[in-house]
Amino acid sequence: MMSESNARQTPLHSVNQQEGARFVEFAGWQMPVRYGSLAEEHQAVRERAGLFDVSHMGQIMVSGPGSTELVQRLTPNNALSLTPGRAHYTGFLTERGTYIDDILVYRIDERDWMVVVNASNRIRGLEWIQQHAEGVQVEDHSLHTALMALQGPKAGEILQSLTDTDLSKIRYYRFAAGKVGRCGALISRTGYTGEDGFELYVGADDADEVWRQLRTAGEAVDLRPCGLGARDTLRLEASMALYGNELNDQITPLEADLGWTVKWDAGDFIGRAALEQQKESGIDRKLVGLEILGRGIARHDYPVTVDGNQVGAVTSGTMSPTLGRAIALAYVRSDLTEAGQECEVEVRGRGVEARVCATPFYKRPKPSATG
Repeated sequence: MMSESNARQTPLHSVNQQEGARFVEFAGWQMPVRYGSLAEEHQAVRERAGLFDVSHMGQIMVSGPGSTELVQRLTPNNALSLTPGRAHYTGFLTERGTYIDDILVYRIDERDWMVVVNASNRIRGLEWIQQHAEGVQVEDHSLHTALMALQGPKAGEILQSLTDTDLSKIRYYRFAAGKVGRCGALISRTGYTGEDGFELYVGADDADEVWRQLRTAGEAVDLRPCGLGARDTLRLEASMALYGNELNDQITPLEADLGWTVKWDAGDFIGRAALEQQKESGIDRKLVGLEILGRGIARHDYPVTVDGNQVGAVTSGTMSPTLGRAIALAYVRSDLTEAGQECEVEVRGRGVEARVCATPFYKRPKPSATG
């Protein structure tokens, strides 16, 4: 593991230190894992609002003539369906139809795009785009950008007090250029927690000021700074995939229950032929939710068994703070994916009862006009 002295620091590192963050090395970055109680941070996001430093994520700009055709070719979702001010979730796939990375694609205007990649795949994603660019302008803005996620039912109320941008007009997976205080920002109604909220892309030099303004504006509703620990339990309750757990270069969207991101009527894309073949022949495994019935918490790579035979493996698991029970995501044999299917998870050498259940485990109430 990389030492903290060698790991990159986000533009908000000094602020995180002042907030009392405990740090871990994650994907080459020194990141706050929690500031206090993980359970309290998690609860704050579900009930009020939480603020995350996620500046480790990568932002790659793709622009100029041919940019739209490039994005369309590199991703299975239909980039042509996006008008300026809209974004969607998709991926970079290999010729085998497996994930290089799962990404967000933002259409800035007719010929300018922003691709948001995972920190662990920033260089790989950048090189993948450049490999296929053929004259299209590709720029990595990651180290000059700070990214904050303001998440929770009170997020809109907090942010609206700091911006003239009408947040009620920014629907889910929409974004707008605006200001937070005096600082320019791209304001995106997106997130990785299962709650309503916003992600704010700002210049690295403005990060401290924007963070402090949000914290001050959020005092009335007890806004909490939140780390990677709460981010993980929140996204797991919402059944959102994590690269390296649910996704990797051996997994396809069809297996990951992300077939909705593959638009078959949108033309050719890298990996299409392999996915068509898999669709025709059927998948051998699929990602499902598990409710753990016995005592124990399922963790990454724990075997899933039926009648003593291994039929899959856990990808992520936790004790859900919101639901008060243990939950997990797992790949299991495709004939064992129906809700109610009984199984066991091998936890430290003993079988713990579990069953397949519907996902997401948690679904938020519909957002209000600004919150």
